[in-house]
Amino acid sequence: MTEVAGLAPELEGAKKGQGESPIASASERFTSYDVEAFEVPGGREENWRFTPLRRLRGLHDGTAAFDGTATIAVSEAASGVRVETVATDDPRIGQGGVPADRVAAAAWSASKDATVVTLDGAPEPVTITVTGPGEGATAAGHLQLRTAPHAAATVVVEYRGSGALADNVEVVLGDGSRLTLVVTTEWADDAVHVGAQHISVGRDATLRATAVALGGDLVRISPTVNYRGPGGDAELAGLGFADAGQHLEQRLLVDHSVPNCTSNVLYKNALQSAKGATAHTVWIGDVLIRAAAENTQTFELNRNLVLTEHARADSVPNLEIETGEIAGAGHASATGRFDDEQLFYLQSRGIPEDVARRLVVRGFFGEILSRITLPELRERLEAAIEAELAVTGA
Repeated sequence: MTEVAGLAPELEGAKKGQGESPIASASERFTSYDVEAFEVPGGREENWRFTPLRRLRGLHDGTAAFDGTATIAVSEAASGVRVETVATDDPRIGQGGVPADRVAAAAWSASKDATVVTLDGAPEPVTITVTGPGEGATAAGHLQLRTAPHAAATVVVEYRGSGALADNVEVVLGDGSRLTLVVTTEWADDAVHVGAQHISVGRDATLRATAVALGGDLVRISPTVNYRGPGGDAELAGLGFADAGQHLEQRLLVDHSVPNCTSNVLYKNALQSAKGATAHTVWIGDVLIRAAAENTQTFELNRNLVLTEHARADSVPNLEIETGEIAGAGHASATGRFDDEQLFYLQSRGIPEDVARRLVVRGFFGEILSRITLPELRERLEAAIEAELAVTGA
């Protein structure tokens, strides 16, 4: 039950209010640019049952004022990079995908313009900094990254500052192109961020994406990957560190609709709380292999490390296969408490308990951080995780 741009007005009206209805298959997921096509979520819907709606500051129910502005700053563009500010009716906007929940549709409607970054082949990494509207303010944003056919580029998107932000990020990979993308959410403690990522992978294109979630009060990110032609390859990795009172939510859908494509998903979360302030992580991983997507190769894995009591990790991997002609598919999820045997082993070799705990956490995240090929960025994120551990005493 998918609504597309250009649907006849009478059909649009017939679908009003159906956007959060239960569905039996990811292939029936409702999408629309119209915020009123989605019901106001009440918290029992599958798409929202893990999200504390009372902490969304009205982003989900229409009461958010969108009275602030989030700034998008692009590092000094080298050759091969073009930055434009365009109206949201620009024909390129929407090529990545269509909103699949009420907040994404509201952000689409509230955004007066969009920042389009076109990468024709950037020799140096491009850094894009998104700064929140400030404490107590609410903003909407829209960013689109585009790679030209056969281009190669590295982009770092950093979220910083305070306030509430609802945004859409489109990633449109040209045929035969390769994009290395790192997205960090390093918000201030008060920030609320609900983001939708719409990723469209062209024929024989390659995406290597890494997400790092460290800050914010509530951060919910929903990436959707679709393929426009055979040979597409998407790898999504991520880590989250949730401390007392934080809610970090990752909801992914990889939609295989064409043959001979590959996807690989690996996310890790660590959590620790204080009494009366629960740390909560949510990971939803949906992979859909449609009937036409023969010779698909896919795997998804989520691991969660619970460091203290009063912490909660929800993990729901889903694999839906509509054809038997696949190269391979699998999914796995594991959630466990801190391993006392590892701690004992390190202590038995003279390592103090607090240092031993930090070593275990660093090792847990090392597989993700090693995918970040920019040394300065990797070292900065490692230091940020170390600072989190020092504050919370892990």
